[in-house]
Amino acid sequence: MMSRMSTLAGSLGFVALVTSGLGTPAATAQATPQAAATARVKIVEPKQGATVTGTSVHVVLTAEGVEIAPAAEHRAGTAHHHLFLDTDLTAPDAAIPVGTPGIVHLGKGQSEYTFEGVAPGPHRLIALLADPSHVPLKPLAVDTVRFTVKP
Repeated sequence: MMSRMSTLAGSLGFVALVTSGLGTPAATAQATPQAAATARVKIVEPKQGATVTGTSVHVVLTAEGVEIAPAAEHRAGTAHHHLFLDTDLTAPDAAIPVGTPGIVHLGKGQSEYTFEGVAPGPHRLIALLADPSHVPLKPLAVDTVRFTVKP
């Protein structure tokens, strides 16, 4: 009976991830580090629906359930922030690419970043936690806000 319940719970979790577009069979097959099981990230600034005046957008992040550390330390159970400005998330089972416009690696363990030269208009910002190899934590620790820049 317990085995059936575990299988059903796992299947429902998988269906929820796939339905939401956040998971793939390959992503769910990977081992999940214990620290990542409860990791969460939150975009504190800018707030959802905010209007930012000027072309600089200051981002403040918090994380729970995992230690934020420089990626170069390669310590198990740690993570660092990645920002996606007006860019979709990359594959959840692959390293986040470096040098891609709209993707910022905060690999030194930072929890703040300022985008410069952001064009006026609506924008979407996604924060994602990744392990020291830049692979997103499983389950995904992600937050999204939409905001508007006005000159």
